[in-house]
Amino acid sequence: MNEREIGELRRRLKPEKTSITHIRGCYVDEQREIVSRFDQSVSILSEEEGERVLALMKKSLSGTLGKNLVDISFPTKVVAEGEEHKLLMALRNGGTKNDELLETFYRKVTEAVHLETGYVILLAEDAYDVPFKGRDDRVMDEGAETVFRYLLCSICPVKLSKPVLTFDLSGGAFHERAVDYQVGSPELGFLFPAFDARATNIYGALYYCRNLAENQGDFVTSVFGTQPPMPAAEQKEVFQSILGMSLEEECSLETVQAVRDQLCAMIQEHKESKEPELLTINKGTVKGVLASCGVSAERVASFDREFDQVFGADMDIQPRIVVDPKQMEVKTPDVTIKVNPERPGLVETRVIDGARYILVRAEEGVELNGVTIQIHEDPAEE
Repeated sequence: MNEREIGELRRRLKPEKTSITHIRGCYVDEQREIVSRFDQSVSILSEEEGERVLALMKKSLSGTLGKNLVDISFPTKVVAEGEEHKLLMALRNGGTKNDELLETFYRKVTEAVHLETGYVILLAEDAYDVPFKGRDDRVMDEGAETVFRYLLCSICPVKLSKPVLTFDLSGGAFHERAVDYQVGSPELGFLFPAFDARATNIYGALYYCRNLAENQGDFVTSVFGTQPPMPAAEQKEVFQSILGMSLEEECSLETVQAVRDQLCAMIQEHKESKEPELLTINKGTVKGVLASCGVSAERVASFDREFDQVFGADMDIQPRIVVDPKQMEVKTPDVTIKVNPERPGLVETRVIDGARYILVRAEEGVELNGVTIQIHEDPAEE
């Protein structure tokens, strides 16, 4: 799925636009036991309550594509024979009214999800009459090209609120607000099936995970019957490790900066093109970048081997996962230097009298603990 398709579905999750009539779910306590089940009719909620509930579910379609939102691909065998896929299809096709199917799904979730608090599982079915799009990419107000029926799931932590002191303006008195259970933003969620090319794709799903460092792999395996994707934070760490190990003595500040600059340029060019599809690059692209930055053929070949061993030869990576265009920092065990990404030339490395240094060019506005300091020439050097 791309950002436009996700945005199109997100805009539906409002009381006046959605066809969601009921939200089914259950509350799971800290011991991973189902305490209560519910079938909430959206129509009997107040306007504000309805908006809040749908806003919670909308957050399962939020975040950065490729980081928080990850495409799940079902192998043909899983679609044809997998119990997990059959269950998702049944739930999507009216199965949220079937208590037996719901219990099976709840069991899969509770056995796999690991949260520090209790949580609620929210499930809803929706049917979207997908409108025509003209050649100029404008959505027509009338007429539907197809109907996209889908299942949306959100798993939200539930915490006890803290007692607070309130003041009643009309009565002129203090009161303590009672402790209550508060539903937080979702930690996990998914959309099934995928909405690819503005049409139904039963071979895909869109998985949401708030924590970039932990993708709840057990949940992916239990609910989708597929191998979990590598978390975005781990992808970044592994890529950086491969780069350092394969380049060895050629992994200089200047080389890493040059690689970063080229990847950032690709990200910027893709952004300016307004291309809705996610930008990905393959191993060959990265090898070309390394070669253009002056890395020797031997070290490029080493990167090739390391990449295959960790990621696999055919894996595509996303530049905006492995580099951050908005951040640049130089780190030692004792010092962290944050650098304006648009001015990387302010920092250089140098060996002076046998000692290794990181040099930062200082012009004006230098402060130490908030105090502006002056930098003077060494009299001995004069």
